[in-house]
Amino acid sequence: MRISAEREILLSNFEDFNLSKPLLRAIEARGYEVATPIQVDAIPQVMKGGDLVGCAQTGTGKTAAFALPTLHRLLTAGKRNPPAKEPRKIRVLVLAPTRELTAQVGESFAVYGKFTKLRHAVIYGGVSQVPQVRKLRSGVDTLIATPGRLLDLINQGHVDLSHVEILIFDEADQMLDMGFIHDLRRIESHVPAKRQTLMFSATMPQEIRKLADQWLNQPANVRTARTSAPAEIEQSVYFVDRRKKVRLLEQFLINTAGGRTLVFSRTKHGADKIVRQLQKGKIRATAIHGNKSQSARKRALDQFKSQSPPVLIATDVAARGLDIKDVEHVINYDLPETPETYVHRIGRTGRAGASGRAVSFCKSDEVFQLRGIERLTRRKLDIALDLPDLTSHVAPEPTVGSGKSSQKGRSSQKGKKKPHWQKGGRAKSAASPANGRKRSATANGQSTPAGGRSAQKSGKPTGNAGSSANGAKRRGQRRHSTSL
Repeated sequence: MRISAEREILLSNFEDFNLSKPLLRAIEARGYEVATPIQVDAIPQVMKGGDLVGCAQTGTGKTAAFALPTLHRLLTAGKRNPPAKEPRKIRVLVLAPTRELTAQVGESFAVYGKFTKLRHAVIYGGVSQVPQVRKLRSGVDTLIATPGRLLDLINQGHVDLSHVEILIFDEADQMLDMGFIHDLRRIESHVPAKRQTLMFSATMPQEIRKLADQWLNQPANVRTARTSAPAEIEQSVYFVDRRKKVRLLEQFLINTAGGRTLVFSRTKHGADKIVRQLQKGKIRATAIHGNKSQSARKRALDQFKSQSPPVLIATDVAARGLDIKDVEHVINYDLPETPETYVHRIGRTGRAGASGRAVSFCKSDEVFQLRGIERLTRRKLDIALDLPDLTSHVAPEPTVGSGKSSQKGRSSQKGKKKPHWQKGGRAKSAASPANGRKRSATANGQSTPAGGRSAQKSGKPTGNAGSSANGAKRRGQRRHSTSL
């Protein structure tokens, strides 16, 4: 069954949903009155007890769309709360991809469940498990978790999911992008087959649909916007030479009115480098990414939410689900590898109908990514012309750059290979005419056997050993750019 919020909305006030009185009291205390389209469509379906797949833009209230009806069902259906002397069992499991998102979902359950006796716990990696285990032992009704830490605690015997009545996947597609599919399958195997299952996300690619077919039973499909629709905000692109990117960023920040500005870097190392460069120019900046401790990440977000926010430089760990209000500018310092990520990035601004602006910096080896974004969003980005000393009014000739794109450079010159981000997968590297084996570029542009390992494995020294090691280190950093 498919439901579309493009129809006339018959419900708008939360009272119309017949939610439990403690929940309505909490909603009133927060000052909420009118439900968003995703809430209008999803809440009645979840309250009925059926499975559901929900797709809506970021900033449209997806968390409340599953938290409110879930709390209602805990209060009115299922096994109800046990007597005070009996330990509570985990009846609801919410899975989310990042620490920040699990904490945010936990805050929502705390707010909406304020006037109930229901308990919840939030668990994620990067911090001590001791207080998390202590809270689990005291008994909780709802568990909100990242997949990695949850599996760890399951293996240690601290978590029992055999009584789960409702399983919720929040930002399901990002969990797949971050490589959690095997963890999700293991977790799902610990949950009873007879349950209610909900999937929510800003996009709904085919991979998610396949999982929904496996794990959900005749779900209602709620979609308030087309799968890849970006927020309706001002979007533009600067064509810039790689060496001028930092100066362009500095000038844009200096010339642009104050407010919250979020800058996206492709890598953790790149984010830290941008912070250092901006600080040299006397521009306040801080970074958030997977290598930061949880306390450092929380401190950076708290500063960004303050009345005097620094520029926040982030990897895509911050692109999904975080509720940061009044972000005026999103800057794609590096264009993302996949067009869908662009949609999530710019969703940080223009939330809930507010105005916002998204700006992208595009150099020659990012033109292919730009065209992919325009195809996905069905929108050609406006060319920004206000900084002509640093930018061009026309797109440069598309090329591929150094690093992980360098293998594809040689084959793309022959006009036969596609960039790895296009449909069809990663292009294969060219074969060596001498021995037919694939070769890849090292940091200094020379060629070594693929992976840079063959010479070392045979025990033979090589003049490129240092460069190969450095290249492997950089590849390792990229592989862990979305670590939790």
